[in-house]
Amino acid sequence: MKNLKSRYIGYAFLLTVVAFSSACKKEYLNPNAATADDVLTSAKGLTGVTVGLQKNYSTTRAGILYATITLNGLTTNELISINTGNTNEERLVAGGVQVDGTNSVLLNVWAGANKIIYDADNVINNAANLPDKNYAAGLIAYASIFKALAVGNLSEYWEKVPAGTGQNVSFISRVDGYNKAIATIDNALAVVAANSISTSFLGNIPSGVDIPSTLNALKARYALFAGNYTLALTAANAVDLTKKSTFTYDAINLNPIFEIATSTNNVIQPKNINLGQTGANIPDAGDARIPFYTVINTTVRINGFGAGTFTQFPIYLHGEITLIKAEAYARQATPDLASSLTELNKIVTKTAATDPFGVGAALPALTGPYTQQQLLDLIYKHRCIELFMSGLKLEDMRRFAQPLADRKRNFFPYPFSERDNNTNTPADPTF
Repeated sequence: MKNLKSRYIGYAFLLTVVAFSSACKKEYLNPNAATADDVLTSAKGLTGVTVGLQKNYSTTRAGILYATITLNGLTTNELISINTGNTNEERLVAGGVQVDGTNSVLLNVWAGANKIIYDADNVINNAANLPDKNYAAGLIAYASIFKALAVGNLSEYWEKVPAGTGQNVSFISRVDGYNKAIATIDNALAVVAANSISTSFLGNIPSGVDIPSTLNALKARYALFAGNYTLALTAANAVDLTKKSTFTYDAINLNPIFEIATSTNNVIQPKNINLGQTGANIPDAGDARIPFYTVINTTVRINGFGAGTFTQFPIYLHGEITLIKAEAYARQATPDLASSLTELNKIVTKTAATDPFGVGAALPALTGPYTQQQLLDLIYKHRCIELFMSGLKLEDMRRFAQPLADRKRNFFPYPFSERDNNTNTPADPTF
């Protein structure tokens, strides 16, 4: 990743400045050091915080990317826990009441998401005051991607989510959370439409992310999750499927799936060659996505986007966008089953060679005719395979009304750290 190491080091310095300037009432100032105000009011300082959003989200065991894939995978039977000594992962596998507010994987998603929302809000609010509106547009759009991801993650796992950040905040419904993520994206799209992102900004952030397509892809995802199928279809059609958006890695910032799980074989691995699917949802014989996502090394092991130290991890897959279209067509007030089947067959017949990330089923086309329910069942099946280890399956299981017995929990309890400090924290769900 171009200049990633220096950018992340610079970000760490800037956060240290903010932390030290706010930690003590009595200050002994270094006249040559930056202040917290400098960090949040200068383009350089805001760029450092913005780059840090990606680092906090996409790297290390404590990062949201690794935590949400683990939380989701163990809960939905995509993954198994390898080492019984990993107590928090083992309790996610057990599910039910064994998952409580002390679970560190759960806490990593909750605390990490709320921290990213806080930092992203600082960037979005302060960048608007910069004189260079094109540079500011880049800051706002890039920070909005991570704020939307963070709000979306909270909304997937908890019945209610914080309305904001700060002391004793109130809570909103998870659907309102998805709509909040969409509103964040809409603001970013409006800012970029008014002032195009400057090339100088793009040169100061990690490479790999196509900002406009990512904003529209996330808008399509969260509109689908919120049940707004018309908006989901419109946003999906706005995604440029010739572009890729990825988290990229280097010798300092490693792919967290490989670093924690693949290279050690000591935390998580795929449950089986069927990706944990059962019954009619088992992959078809010859589905080429199975050897993409898994490899046999005595047992079934992680492949795909966790295969190597520097393997790029997609923020969204092109297949996800096509499957959003298929589902949106099928779920409209007047279902368009023909268009839904057309989009679904793009996934079923797609080969690795024609997919930007090399994900392809390479299966014969589905011929139908299918009822609406039959099509939705097939869309669910292919989402589970196409989007394996993407952190999206739990939302899919609820949306497609899969049996509760097929997952370890439906929603999660609130971390004790939140409950102990916020009297507005809702009651925990029973399952």
